[in-house]
Amino acid sequence: MKRKLTASLTLFMAILLAFGGMVHAEGEKKTVILGTSADYAPYEFHQIIDGVDTIVGFDIEIAKEIAKDLDAELIIQDTSFDALLPELTSGRVDFVISGMNPTEERRNSIDFSDPYYAAEQSVVVRMEDELKYATMESLHGARIGVQKGSIQESIAKQIPNASVVSLDKIPDLLLQLDSERVDAVIAEYPIAKTNMNEATMAITAAKPTAENDEYAIGVRKGNEELLASINATLARLKADDKIQQFVDEASDLAAGRTKENLNVFEFFWKYRDYYVKGIQFTLLISALGVLFGFILGLVIALMRMSGVRILKFLSTAYIEVMRGTPMLVQLFIIHYSLAAFDIKFTPIQSGILTLSLNSAAYLAEIFRAGIQGVDKGQLEAARSLGMTRGQAMRHIILPQALKGVLPAIGNEFVVIIKESSIVSFIGVFDIMYQAQILRGMTFAPLNPLLVAAMIYFIMTFILSKLLGVWERKLSASDNR
Repeated sequence: MKRKLTASLTLFMAILLAFGGMVHAEGEKKTVILGTSADYAPYEFHQIIDGVDTIVGFDIEIAKEIAKDLDAELIIQDTSFDALLPELTSGRVDFVISGMNPTEERRNSIDFSDPYYAAEQSVVVRMEDELKYATMESLHGARIGVQKGSIQESIAKQIPNASVVSLDKIPDLLLQLDSERVDAVIAEYPIAKTNMNEATMAITAAKPTAENDEYAIGVRKGNEELLASINATLARLKADDKIQQFVDEASDLAAGRTKENLNVFEFFWKYRDYYVKGIQFTLLISALGVLFGFILGLVIALMRMSGVRILKFLSTAYIEVMRGTPMLVQLFIIHYSLAAFDIKFTPIQSGILTLSLNSAAYLAEIFRAGIQGVDKGQLEAARSLGMTRGQAMRHIILPQALKGVLPAIGNEFVVIIKESSIVSFIGVFDIMYQAQILRGMTFAPLNPLLVAAMIYFIMTFILSKLLGVWERKLSASDNR
């Protein structure tokens, strides 16, 4: 049994490495990786171009020019805005363009290029409050929504007695405004104009100001060669007046997007290709997370029940740490912190590894409870018949233990499918990632999430029914 468990763990690592090989099979062609948060039209956003989902915007056009001057292929890594700095400092992306202000706090972590664009701030309110919040003084004590980690967050925190609500996505902030959870949203004028519902929202006469309204491109500390090349590209684009041209073209493209009045089922059918792709990634990560979590959980349970003190201590410590810390933190540690030791997993690898390690801690306790629930006399009887302890566990104890805890194992499998949604934070194209793309692309704040919720429910419901059938088959002999 030990040889089989060792072989299973070896297979686990081999599959993870195989996924890494698939992702990095780029050949010898030089590439440069851009990190961005593509939910910020007209800077960077998703758009259907010739039937293909494409990340566009004037930041993207600048990145293309940078890649061209480097004679490299541009690869775009889309992730959440507050994950951009970890992506850059961990070496997963080469540079960051995402409407980012070169604040002193950020300069402590990364280097910035010369500024390439100056922003104009605005205040968005509900239509009936346009006159109420016409000045910055009128925002004193108001509930203000801003994008997390942005310059607008700094502006809002300087407003006396203001209650600041910081979220990742602009659509989420506008939904908060529409549902009266905030009184105003501070955003850049082109961002606000592009994303707000003009039938129910308005931009007031209030003019927020900041010490630094300029945008720049971020690179890793010490990457002087890339920084010099980026500055040279920016100087060329400014001299040719190309940046303003990119801004105008991206603004026209963003303004051409239309808001659709579709019900949930119509929305799903129109954008079904996005969800099909998301389902594939969700099932892949969940299935491997379940498989390796099951194997590792059984190993840990046996270690905890062994007579070797060091094994018992290590397994107990592992269980307590994994159960006592949030899975999202575990995901960020595996994906970002290990990169400091030159251990760089791809997003898929990090997702599978996190789900497996977290699930193993819970499954280990489930297995331990099942094993301890089997009458000790059965182990003694098996040993008296000449079986080794390993043979008795394999043929007598474990089959009965697994049958007894099958409902609890099934519940853990359902939880893994739902919690796999956290991998969208590191750029895995799962169901939630696709839903966030559609929220920014279609101006629909709720329909993409409702469709995602229905898909998760259908998947977990089917799994529960299949586990129920399996449980009844295993229990058939008990009713004879």
